[in-house]
Amino acid sequence: MNALTVNLQSVLELTDEQFFNLCQANRDLRFERTATGELIIMPPTGGETGNRNGRLNQQLFNWSDTDGTGIAFDSSTCFKLPNGADRSPDASWIKLKRWDALTQEEKQKFPPICPDFVIELLSPSDSLKVAQEKMREYIDNGVRLGWLINRKSRQVEIYRQDQEVEVLESPVSLSGEDVLPGFVLNLKAIW
Repeated sequence: MNALTVNLQSVLELTDEQFFNLCQANRDLRFERTATGELIIMPPTGGETGNRNGRLNQQLFNWSDTDGTGIAFDSSTCFKLPNGADRSPDASWIKLKRWDALTQEEKQKFPPICPDFVIELLSPSDSLKVAQEKMREYIDNGVRLGWLINRKSRQVEIYRQDQEVEVLESPVSLSGEDVLPGFVLNLKAIW
């Protein structure tokens, strides 16, 4: 099952509040919205992808709890990006100072902030091309470091500000570099 993209623009333009309410009323579905207003309905992942996604989130959350300089989020968090898109990375992290600058209401809904760091784990139903476009969108909106993990090909694409995408073949681990100092993602549990 692939993601379904619905163009509602000629019929209906959802406000941010309406999009939030749509997501709340359909908690069993996972929605994103492009910068142009297209609604993306994403299928649930299978067991293996869900397990691997949980394991990468576990590592990020454990590090974040110990480090204390930021806050980690799982794939159920939707962020309102500066370009207007509403996106839910598989895992993400934001510096605490930036997070604390948001109001309580902004934190409760879809936070109007672009994460500092994102991870996307390609599932069998995902399109590599679409995932790469999403990663470029994250970088264009302020993400400082992003990892696109492709389990099938055992490749990781590393996205950084003002740099070409770096592709690693079967890495054992990934470094959080200067964005997440001291964070190392062990890929043994992910492959």
